[in-house]
This record gives sequence, structure tokens and C-alpha cells, in this order.
Amino acid sequence: RIFPRRASDTLSYELSQGEVSEQALYDCTTDYMREYYNRARILNRSAARLAMGVFQRRLASSTYALMRSFERRLMKLDGIIEDVRAGRLTTEQLLSLQDRLRVRDIEEDKTADEEQAEDGLEENEAAELAAMAGVVARNLGDLEVERNQVRDLLDLARKVYDLGEDSKFQKLREVIRDPRWRDDKILVFTEHRDTLNFIVRSLDAMGFAGKVAQIHGAMDYRERQEQVDFFDRSTAEGGAAYMICTDAAAEGINLQRSCWMMVNYDIPWNPARLEQRMGRIHRYKQTHEVRIINLVAGRTREDRVLKTLLDKLEKIRKELKSDKVFDVIGRLFEGVSIRDYLERSITDEGARASEIEIEGKLTPEQIKAFEEWERKLYGEGGEVIARLDEQRAMVSREQLRCLLPGYLRSFIEKAAPLLGLRIEGDLDGVFSFAEARPRALDLFWSVLEEYPPESRNRFTLHNPGDSSTAVFLHPGEVLFEAIREAVVLRFSSDALRGAVFIDPTATNPYLFHLALIEIVRKSDESFDALRSDEPIEYRLAGLRQDDSGRIEECPIEHLLLLRGGPGGIPLAVRPFAMNAQTTSALAADFARDQIARPLAGRHRAEILASLPERERYIEAGYRYEEDSLLAQRVMVANRAREGDAKAAIELDRIRARQRSLEDLKDRAIAALRREPELIEPRGMTFLAHALVVPSADPEDKKRHDDEIEKVAVRVVAEYERSQGWTPRDVSTPALARAAGLGDNPGYDILSNRPAFGAPSAKSTVFEERAIEVKGRAGIGDIELTENEWSRACNERDRYWLYVVYDCGSPAPRLLRVQDPFRKLIATAKGGVIIDEDEIHRVAE
Repeated sequence: RIFPRRASDTLSYELSQGEVSEQALYDCTTDYMREYYNRARILNRSAARLAMGVFQRRLASSTYALMRSFERRLMKLDGIIEDVRAGRLTTEQLLSLQDRLRVRDIEEDKTADEEQAEDGLEENEAAELAAMAGVVARNLGDLEVERNQVRDLLDLARKVYDLGEDSKFQKLREVIRDPRWRDDKILVFTEHRDTLNFIVRSLDAMGFAGKVAQIHGAMDYRERQEQVDFFDRSTAEGGAAYMICTDAAAEGINLQRSCWMMVNYDIPWNPARLEQRMGRIHRYKQTHEVRIINLVAGRTREDRVLKTLLDKLEKIRKELKSDKVFDVIGRLFEGVSIRDYLERSITDEGARASEIEIEGKLTPEQIKAFEEWERKLYGEGGEVIARLDEQRAMVSREQLRCLLPGYLRSFIEKAAPLLGLRIEGDLDGVFSFAEARPRALDLFWSVLEEYPPESRNRFTLHNPGDSSTAVFLHPGEVLFEAIREAVVLRFSSDALRGAVFIDPTATNPYLFHLALIEIVRKSDESFDALRSDEPIEYRLAGLRQDDSGRIEECPIEHLLLLRGGPGGIPLAVRPFAMNAQTTSALAADFARDQIARPLAGRHRAEILASLPERERYIEAGYRYEEDSLLAQRVMVANRAREGDAKAAIELDRIRARQRSLEDLKDRAIAALRREPELIEPRGMTFLAHALVVPSADPEDKKRHDDEIEKVAVRVVAEYERSQGWTPRDVSTPALARAAGLGDNPGYDILSNRPAFGAPSAKSTVFEERAIEVKGRAGIGDIELTENEWSRACNERDRYWLYVVYDCGSPAPRLLRVQDPFRKLIATAKGGVIIDEDEIHRVAE
């Protein structure tokens, strides 16, 4: 399974009883809503209807939220009455104003992700405030009658609130204290910020002060992220145990790393919002079964209807043995308003009718039909599952190819002195930069000042986690990029001039060229989607050119296998070096003809091969939009018939979009077919040149004897097989590429075996180790190249150094060192030299 299972429970609670009680407040508020809702419907007052809907939602949310709405309603009524009494508003103007007042039901018409904040208010809050001005009064007397009713309701709500015995919160308290979830982090959702404030205060009063995170629509993205980080931290490290969210504020937050328990404190009337809530924790990389708990007042009419909906969803889930039902709630109810069901629930008869309709609306057959439609549109989900093992293997290979931290460590270590900087501290832990040359840090002060003061002298090459003040240096991070740019700016001309290097494995001199190749999709202004050039691929290419004129592509990592050479050009290779300008031109032609053009051709072929499938997706996408527009048109047409002026404008927009769909689809497909014709190489640029000469050091010849290396590799392979491992030779670029690695992975053998606990030897879940093999005819020091040493730094426990001594004798001896970067003391020499005594000291 890509996603863990999801279980949903609906917990009922009883309203408190008595003269001053939740039940009394529910009954009185319902009587008030019933009277004014019916009058608003008859008079076609949409704003007044929405105002009653606000009370109905908040009645189901919390006593505190309802109380706050009564306060706002009373304030609006007081203002209107004062205007009428003062003559600022005539009866005719009042009626005209109410006829023109149109307020959109944001919670019905928009998903949570579509809401926008307005002046410190969530969009639904702004709409609720506007709806509070919607009345059905025809004169001053009607206004005063309603004001008296609202005043009485507010008085009752305050008395109930002051009792401090909120039944719904008591049910939440039971959930929190349940031994099954007592140690789990819990996410609580509510529609209303007033309810959020009430829950936070109540949890604080329970003794959880400082352990409650909250997110609401008045927060900017930085404040939201701070609260997410607070919740993501473990409670042992001072993290929050509870996160309280409103729907509108939860856009984009993903909490699956730290939480798998969610409570719907109130149930949104828009099913898509319920679906979005679940998606905050039930998503990719969630590792626990997800538990959803819904809180409803089982004997109220509205919650009875909602409970019918939730129970039916759970029943279908169990019948189909699939969580799919929760993923399609919003789409199942497209064109059908849950609000209508709940507004009818003001009466017992309406509630019963709504329950019956929901029972008929939701069936297992509908879910199956929807799944079948999705299969036709997107293909079989089994295709993904079938490729999971392949994807896991790819992830493992990517880990073996990554640059962090070893290669970056090497870069920082060498770049710092070149820029006049000194490293203080531990490159494998936390370090800082100091000036080895006066004013060397001046170049970086503008960047350093962006960090908090406590972080300016704390850097690391390892991801330190959220709680650390150390700055993680990596590609894309501003200081790292500033250092990289400074090195390029200062030394790029030197790289183009070239230098002499030593290859201890070479027998003849050669030139090495580093080139940047760019493939682009050129523009075609006749298509909007193709109006500008678009880079397709940037590729660094290495070229090896020997003195016979032969040129071949060479891995760019080859540079890491070389050592710095003598100051000048050796006499023996000066004739070869004198022709460098001519030979470089030949290398440029080779790069364009043999690398760039075939690379562009491969991109063209890939796009052409994918065209039929991409065209099918475009066709399916426009069919889906056509269906969606039809559903929207039905819903908006209903609003237009109710007198919503904005709905009429929106209806015209939907019709225009429907008329344009066919032409848009044809244009999209034409642009798709044009794209491969526009792909071509843009250019080739040399970045560096090197004259590479063989080594004159006799010790190098001992360390790099091909026959000795073959014996060493054979000994290592036999040992691995005897231990139940399967060794794979990756010592050449071709063999490494075949294993899914880079051309020079930094080791010779990739060995694996089924992981402990795997079901069978055929399992694709493996333990792996990267083995660098070194052989000596007798005994002696061992050299690791810079590439090998950096890879050892990256892989640590997964990297092994296998040294085979006495390869020239009948009885070679194998010594094994796990994590040589940590265990061995090395001496720098291009790469590193490791003393044989060191190897004997730590070998297994």
C-alpha cells in the first residue's frame, strides 16, 4: 500500500439539559432560525438566509462561537435601528438595501485551499460579518422585535457558556485522555476561529499551556510555518502535543510526519473541505494507520443528518474494503448542496427527508463507478504498485550518487584558503569561517547578515534538523552559492587557460576538456505555450583526446582521479601541448556532432514516443473540465434563479468557457505535436582544459598494477559470495552505468543481499555495501583518490575498504575496513595516502 489504512469513528455526545442548558439554547436558537429562515426564503433574501445558516453552523460548532455571532448580529441590528431612528435610513431604503444585498456563502462555494485572507480575516469570516446585516424586517418594529429576540438568545448563550460545562469539549477531553491516544499528537479541525480560541483556552486550562499549536487565517505564512515546526517537533524536545486549525488556514500544511490522529470538532457542510482535512495527514510518507474522529451531537437534527452521512461513508468503506470513498466525497456531491439538506433540518420533517435522500445518494455502486471512471482516465493503480520495488532501487542508487556531504566537504576545504578564509571547528560537525587574509570576509558580509546573529559562526555540511541554530551549507543555500560564485569568478579564466595534471594509471599523455552543452526547445510564437525558448537539458561533458588524435567522451568525475602536476609542461609532451588550440577545435566539433546532436535527437524521440499518451491525457482533461463546467452551471443557475446578481455574471463566464473548450483542446494538441520539431542544441561552451601526463613515481606503478588489481578483485568477490552476498563489478564507467550509478561511483564493487526479515531471496529489498578494492603485490601504503575519499565520507557505514595484500603470492590476505573515513588517518596527496599500519590497526 502506498498510503496506510484510514479508520473513521463518529462519537456522539449529549447536550446538557435544564432551564439554562445547551439543549435550551439549541431549542431557542432553532425556533429563531426557523422563523427568520422561512421569511427570508419567501422574500428571496439570500443574505438573511445565509445569516441563519451562520447561526446553524455555529450552533453545531460551539456555544462560544454561537455567542460571538449573536454579539455581532446584535451590533448590526443596533446600527440599523439607530440609522432608521435618526432618519439616515428610510423604510424604503431599508427594503431596497436588503433586496440588493448579496453575500456569497464562502464555505459552500469554495474549498479551504481557495479561500483568501482579507484584512486579518478569513474570507468566510468576512462573508459572515456581511451576512449579519441581512434582515427580513419591513419596518422599525420588526427590527426591534428581532433585536429583543437576539438579546435574549445572547443572554442565554452567555449563561450557558459561563457554566463551563461544554459537552462537546468534554467528549474531546475523553479522546485526549483515552489510553490508546494519550501519547499521540492530535490534530483538531474546526470551521470557526472563535471555536479555535475556545479550544485553545480550554486546553490551556487543562494544563497543556505551551503544548498547543494553532493555525488560523489571520496568520501569515511565516507564523503558520513556525506553528507547523512547533507541532512537528517531538514533545520531548518541547514540541506541541496538539494542533488546532481552521479550514482556511490549513492550506498547504502537511503534518503526516508527526501526526496520524485527527478530530473533526465540527463537520464542514462542504464535503470537499472534509476531504481536504483528511489529506493533511493521510498522504504520501504517512507511516501509521490514520484515525479520524468526528464529534456530533447525536440528538440534534443537523448532527443527525451529518451522522447519517458519516456512518454511510464508513459503511461503504467497510463493504468495499477501500478508503476510496473518503477521497471522492467532494466529487460525489458535485451539483448537490449539503447546505440544502441541513437548512431543511431546522424541522423534524426536513431532517428525516434529508436522511432518506443521503441514504439514496450514497451507494457502493457509485463509488465503484467512480473508481472505474478514474481507471479509464488515469490507468491502473496497480501499475504504480508494480513499480514500487523498482522505485526503491532507484532511490537507493540516487543515494549512492549524491554529492552530500563528501564532495561538498572537499569543495569547502579547498575553496576556503583560495578565498583567503580559514576554517575553524570541525568540518564533520559545526564550523565557522575566519579571515586568513585581511578583509577576506567582506565579500560575504551582505549574505552573513541575513542570518540570525547566533547562526553567523555556526555552519554544517550535515542537515542539522529544525531545532539547530547551525546553517546547513548545500547547493542553493545563499552562503554556499556565494562561495561557489566567488570561486568561479576568480578562477574560471585559469580553468580555461588549462593546467598540467598527473594520471597515475596513464601510460601516454592526453588532453581533458570539460564542456557545457545546452539543449533547448525553441520558441514558436503561433502557440501561447511555446512563446519563449525553454531549456531542456544542461549537460556537463568530459572529453579525452590523446596524442594520436582519438577523441572519446569521458566521465567528468575523471578530474577527481587526477593529481596536480609539476609547475611547467614536461619536455616530452611540449610538442603535443603546442597544438592545443587546434586540437581543442577538433574536440569542440566532436562535442557538437557526437554528443549535442544525438542528445537533442534522444529528447525528440522521447517526446514523439510519449505523444499518444499525452494527447489522451489532454482529451481526458478537457472531458473532465466539460463535466465539471456542466455541474458548476447547474449550481450557479440555481443561484441565479434565486436572484444572485453575481451568479448571472458567473453563469455567462461558464457558458463562454464551455463554448471555447473544443478550440482550446485542438490548440493544445497542435502545440504538443509541434514541440519535438523545435528541439535542438543551442551551443557548446568549454569550461576547463587539462594536459594530463603519466606519473613518473615508481610507487604509483606499484599501486596501479592491473594484474594485481584483478587478483584483488577476484579475492574480494569470492569472499563476498562465501558470506551470502552478491557482488557486482562497477569498476568501469560502462559497468557502473549498467548498475544505475554514475560513471565513476567511487568504489569497485556494489554488493548486496536480501535485507534481514525480507520474505525471500527474490526480494528486491536489499542491504547494500559499496566496496573499494585495493591490491598490493606484497605490502605497502594504499592510495584513495579524491573521488573515493569523498564517496567514503558520503556513505560512511555503507562504504568498505577491502585491502588485499600479498597478491603476488599463493595466499593473498584480505583486510576489511568499514567506514574508512571515520576510522583511518589519511595523508593528503591529490587523493589520500593511508599507511599500512593504520589499515592493520582497524581492519576486521
